[in-house]
Amino acid sequence: MQACASSPRPALIGIVANEPSGDQLGALLIQALRALRPELRFVGVAGPKMLAQGCETLLPMERLSVMGLVEVAKVLPELLRARRELVARLRQLQPLVVIGVDAPDFNLGLERRLRARALPTVHLVSPTVWAWRPGRVKQIRRAVDLMLSIFPFEAEFLRAHRVPVEYIGHPLADEIPFDPDRKAARLALGLQPESPAADGEPDAQRTAAPETALVAILPGSRRSELELLGPPLLETAAWCHARRPGLRFIAPMVSEVLRERFEALRRALAPGVPLRLLNGQSREAMAAADVVLTASGTATLEALLSKRPMVVAYRLHPLTYWLVTRLRLIKVRYAAMANLLVGRELAPEFLQERCRAECMGPALLALLDDAERLAEIEQAYRQVHLQLKRHAAHRAAEAILALIDRTGGTSCG
Repeated sequence: MQACASSPRPALIGIVANEPSGDQLGALLIQALRALRPELRFVGVAGPKMLAQGCETLLPMERLSVMGLVEVAKVLPELLRARRELVARLRQLQPLVVIGVDAPDFNLGLERRLRARALPTVHLVSPTVWAWRPGRVKQIRRAVDLMLSIFPFEAEFLRAHRVPVEYIGHPLADEIPFDPDRKAARLALGLQPESPAADGEPDAQRTAAPETALVAILPGSRRSELELLGPPLLETAAWCHARRPGLRFIAPMVSEVLRERFEALRRALAPGVPLRLLNGQSREAMAAADVVLTASGTATLEALLSKRPMVVAYRLHPLTYWLVTRLRLIKVRYAAMANLLVGRELAPEFLQERCRAECMGPALLALLDDAERLAEIEQAYRQVHLQLKRHAAHRAAEAILALIDRTGGTSCG
């Protein structure tokens, strides 16, 4: 590592988010940092939420958004080119610190290169080294001056491997209401509210009859996810609707490109299903829904925090899945973070060849029909929410500013 720079740096923070979930976390962090130090400016890679907070973007976020080993391989030259550009621009700008938000395969490499050039680095959202590819912990040690952990069990693992870490809780646990209001969410989306509650019945306990329930479909935020999961999720909606014609469906779309593609799939695979596409509004969709049919990922945590039962779909490119299983890269029992956090499969998971309508449809209808199980799920999810609610964005901002104050804006590794 080069010697520490001595000249003061401008009140600038670099921050790189590669996908919508990272954009959301990045926006919350920018808010918290600016509340403590109003003079700070932000630049890096930003989506719409970070842009709305005044972050300047050096590259379009979509240029970095990709998942899966095989999928990444197809665009690897472009990703490497983008990373070289970012390294050069951030070295030129000399921010006080560079924060990578999630996307470890891209951001840890970026952070390692910048840290080697005397720029302090922080990574928000620990890679799941406790779950898959644990050997990456060595790369993390080389890449970061500080890891911000959002789950309590991660911090213990990282400390044992000599990674500087701060457990902050999960920002979404602070942002999502502890008691989501289904009626208000439906009104916000322009949906007809359910039938009036019986006298004295709390709104939070009111649910639609199973045959007239509302299902939220979340096929993922990346094009590659939508191509893999859009068809089985739509086919599952059609399967359920054929058996429960009163079911209604909503699907939030993160971009116009994904909306157009999902609409094309819907016309081909589920033309008769009463499905309304939304522009964004994924959180409102979950709060409004009686059950969520979702891709595995951050959406399962959001559904948990919204106290909504869910059915989880997970499908990788066949070669990616073969490599992952053949090399035994996955070390945990569940694919969905919601299940990992509660320690049991409250959300039925359907992986690879089981990710099809004949499997997912019965599981979805079974959830709607089982009031006792729904109560068990809600209680378990409430307990997890309490564990994760720790004013995470504020804690993260304090930890980042403490790092800046310790280093004076320089990394001494």
